[in-house]
Amino acid sequence: MTEHSLPAQPEASSWFRPHSAHLAVGDLVLLVTSDEKRYLITLQPRQEHHTHQGIYVHDDLIGRAWGDEVRSQLGYAALLLMPGLHDLMSHLRRGTQIIYPKDAAYLVHRMGLRAGCRVIEAGTGSGGLTVALAWAVAPTGIVYTYESRIDNYQLAQRNLERVGMRPYVQCFHGSDEDGFQQKDVDALVLDLREPWRFLEQVRASLRPGGFFASLLPTTNQVSELLYGLEREHFMDISIDEVLVRGYKPVPDRLRPVDTMTAHTGYLVFGRPVTKKVDATLWLAKERQRYRARKQFEAEVAAEAERRAIEGNPDGKKYPRLPLPG
Repeated sequence: MTEHSLPAQPEASSWFRPHSAHLAVGDLVLLVTSDEKRYLITLQPRQEHHTHQGIYVHDDLIGRAWGDEVRSQLGYAALLLMPGLHDLMSHLRRGTQIIYPKDAAYLVHRMGLRAGCRVIEAGTGSGGLTVALAWAVAPTGIVYTYESRIDNYQLAQRNLERVGMRPYVQCFHGSDEDGFQQKDVDALVLDLREPWRFLEQVRASLRPGGFFASLLPTTNQVSELLYGLEREHFMDISIDEVLVRGYKPVPDRLRPVDTMTAHTGYLVFGRPVTKKVDATLWLAKERQRYRARKQFEAEVAAEAERRAIEGNPDGKKYPRLPLPG
């Protein structure tokens, strides 16, 4: 497994420079045109940004105030805004399906991520979730992300550099079956097709009581993961689905938007505990009741089988039927 090492000066990211009221060279800017198109650009001298509404010259933007209005050479207006995390994730170049911001935000919230945390991510993909994790733990924390496909590995690094999050991420290329180099991390996320196959590696790198999460699109995958989590002594297990419904910002006729992004994935969470703990006592109440019912049913069936066999000398379950003649 190979590692792409950290840049020498992680504090160089524009996100943690002293705030300025005016745009400067190297700033990441969200350019919103009058037809509501949104463009993410990094300001550089003598550069131009071409749109269907004309050309916006970077030199004309540098030195302008945040929130100001500028015009293209065709006279179309645009706003200069500071991008948010949603904008960064939405403008990544995609080689794979990226995680939706609504799911990424909930993952960060549920895993208690903050500046200074150390997080492992397996399944970098295009780097969408990586950006969200780095945003949460920077500037003093670090994300260790693992990707087996070389094309995704290279694309993710370019995406991270473009949005200014590369200094807070260490990228590794190789198979997740080999395990992870880091130990005692605060949280670990598996964005893989079969996460239950890697739970031993998760336990080896995640600190006791740390936060585990996985994102899965189908219920049969979730079921397999639940069985695996029980086998590997993960407790405080939960499953969530995040739905966000937008509304049209018209005060006189406020109503929901006509379409929405519905199911995007199931978020599964758990916490590893020591194997000295009796795991059956800490399962969810619904799971304990189901297990008890299935055990009772098995005991009743076994008792009925025993009685049926003991009641027949030939050992068969049912009595011999009388034959005609």
